[in-house]
Amino acid sequence: MTDESRAHAWMLKYDRPAGVWEEALPLGNGHMGAMVFGGAVKEHIQLNEDTLWAGFPRDSNNYEAQRYLKKVRGLLGAGSYCEAEELVNAHMLGVNTQPYLPLGDLYLEYQGVEEAGGYQRRLDIDSGIATVGYHTTEGAFTREAFISAPDGVCVVHTASQARGKLNITVSLDSPLKHKVQSSGDQKLIMRGQCPTHVADNYHGDHPYPVQYEEGLGIGFELQLQAVVTGGSVRAVDGKLVISGADSAVLLLAAGTTYEELKHKAGHIRGGQAAALTPAENCAQRLSAALRRSYEELRRRHAEEHQAIFRRVDLDFGGREAEALPTDQRLAAYREGKEDPALEALLFQYGRYLLMGSSRPGTQAANLQGIWNPHITPPWNSNYTTNINTQMNYWLAEVCNLSECHEPLIDMIREVSVTGARTAAIHYGARGWVAHHNVDLWRSASPSGGDASWAFWPMGGVWLSSHLWEHYAFNPDLEYLAQTAYPLMKGAALFCLDWLVEGTDGLLLTSPSTSPENRFVTEEGRPCSVSMGSAMDMSLIRELFGNCLQSAQILGVDEDFRNRLEETLSRLSPLKIGRDGRLQEWFRDFTESEPGHRHVSHLYGLYPGNLINERETPELLEAGRLSLEQRISSGGGHTGWSCAWLINLYARLKDGAAAYGFVRTLLTRSVYPNLFDAHPPFQIDGNFGAAAGIAEMLLQSHLGEISLLPALPDHWKDGRVLGLKARGGFVVDIVWQDHALVSAKIAASKEGLCSISYSCGLKLQLPDGTVTEAGGPVHLKAGESLLVSA
Repeated sequence: MTDESRAHAWMLKYDRPAGVWEEALPLGNGHMGAMVFGGAVKEHIQLNEDTLWAGFPRDSNNYEAQRYLKKVRGLLGAGSYCEAEELVNAHMLGVNTQPYLPLGDLYLEYQGVEEAGGYQRRLDIDSGIATVGYHTTEGAFTREAFISAPDGVCVVHTASQARGKLNITVSLDSPLKHKVQSSGDQKLIMRGQCPTHVADNYHGDHPYPVQYEEGLGIGFELQLQAVVTGGSVRAVDGKLVISGADSAVLLLAAGTTYEELKHKAGHIRGGQAAALTPAENCAQRLSAALRRSYEELRRRHAEEHQAIFRRVDLDFGGREAEALPTDQRLAAYREGKEDPALEALLFQYGRYLLMGSSRPGTQAANLQGIWNPHITPPWNSNYTTNINTQMNYWLAEVCNLSECHEPLIDMIREVSVTGARTAAIHYGARGWVAHHNVDLWRSASPSGGDASWAFWPMGGVWLSSHLWEHYAFNPDLEYLAQTAYPLMKGAALFCLDWLVEGTDGLLLTSPSTSPENRFVTEEGRPCSVSMGSAMDMSLIRELFGNCLQSAQILGVDEDFRNRLEETLSRLSPLKIGRDGRLQEWFRDFTESEPGHRHVSHLYGLYPGNLINERETPELLEAGRLSLEQRISSGGGHTGWSCAWLINLYARLKDGAAAYGFVRTLLTRSVYPNLFDAHPPFQIDGNFGAAAGIAEMLLQSHLGEISLLPALPDHWKDGRVLGLKARGGFVVDIVWQDHALVSAKIAASKEGLCSISYSCGLKLQLPDGTVTEAGGPVHLKAGESLLVSA
């Protein structure tokens, strides 16, 4: 894509420094994250590293849980739901996961800029560079910051227009236990230790929530190297003092002992020992970066970033407001002003954030992506696998960021190891299991708390859907055979052992919850534990289907296929209740909270595809009624829940409703820096919104490429370039006056391509012939299909 073909200068801009964290601007390369506040007199850059978590390798399994499984199932079969729930809460739960932690803070204190004016702060998400500019009586001052993926360092460049006027004190700090020391006159080193345990302390009732233990926990190191042009730099009391300089470059590298601890424990994946200590790792990256000029570091970073970011471009028009600061645009939007370019920015910002928090070889994006300033963060900033972790990756494939999906797949592989022990210890089952929380140590057991959220052994089943989706968008038999299918088969083996026969002879899950929701029993009591929730049965049916399809493609496991087919024929089906809505539970219970934020029973509509207009129109209509009732009762009130509604209505091909929730999210559920507000900050809403906007423009879940399936009236004219469809097809679409003008379908893999639209289409085949759209077209890798209305 050429610069001339790009729709926007993708920019967040402000005319004042950030006053709070939710106004700061994010940078990241997957391994390291930063939040840039942009102060003129005192710059603050808060830092994160993806493997910096509390805790250490330990066994979190509950060895007594299996003792009570048969009794719980008996109580549920007898209709004693509350008694069963009490037994689960008392004996079948576990301990909470450990939190993701902040690394520390970089401060730059400037002298002689107290009377700064003309302030501006920018984040160019097209280049991944944050800038600050202002002027004083001495001239202009500028600062740039980025985190380089190719060089593995954070880079800060600061300069003064007037020669010799740059006077800065540079320091490091951390909320964790640490020490800072200088190494020569141009280098600072911060070494520290993570706590071995951080207790949940939402109510402030724990006297000692953060615990450190000698010799346990992750160690970390942050190294900072200064390079100045003009002037001097010297170390004073653990700080660097830059005096009389024209410009300065600060290079930062961070490392931890996580790989060493993981290798010693051997319980995650038996990985290899770290080749380098954190000190050696940091020093090696800094040494390599020092051999390059600032201009070369900047160029290498921008080129690598843009090679990924510029795969997709989006234009809804309406760019008049782009000159305004982003917070002012948000304020006007909340007052009802139209700003389609802000909606496009929300989409591209989601892609930018996934690039910054999830790259090959890094940890997966957590609840806060990679950006967290708290030792006791909301919900431990962990992997919440009953919706939030999965939502983080809904955009990965369709938004042409397939390699950003890899850290989640790596995490699934590791969880399958710990989850195999949990399946055996907790349930006497084969395969592997995960529940609703996972952390760096790949805890797969139930957390503590309440069964309504903690007891949900379908986390691994939902995660497994991402293994298939990655294959569907990137057909690769080696990946399917060596990675996706073995992991999906393991999850399926657990399900085969977990299913029990109900009174009607059909198979269902027991015990079962619908994540975080409750029903009302006949006695009028709220309860979460029953049997065969709609989500459980949808997930298992989908997993078995994906395993069958995979085994057939690979030509393996005939006996296993036969077992899956026989089991599928006996699975308890989804049901429609007396009021026409899709039942969330196996009985038509009254909901305890009609406006609950989760809509788990609609999984089969999105992100699944078992509920669709072609094969299950009755369930589709029941799902629509369920959605309407949930929303009218107050549902969709959190940022991520609102994002899910965008995707659900896109699948219902209701562009007006989907757009309404795009607008709701931007109006009600974002902070000034466009971070999603649960509240507090959770990044899933950013990712879910980007996925939903893509789903409004392109769908491919039913074996065909559907163009503009949920285009709203508000996006009258526009274009999108580079979205991805299942089968490995890259799609460009142009529309005008709400109607398709043209599209291009480019095949990255050989395969059959079917296209659907609301009216007839003409196709120009690779050989130049033109025909009416009908059946599938065979395309070889590298060939394209041109489409016109």
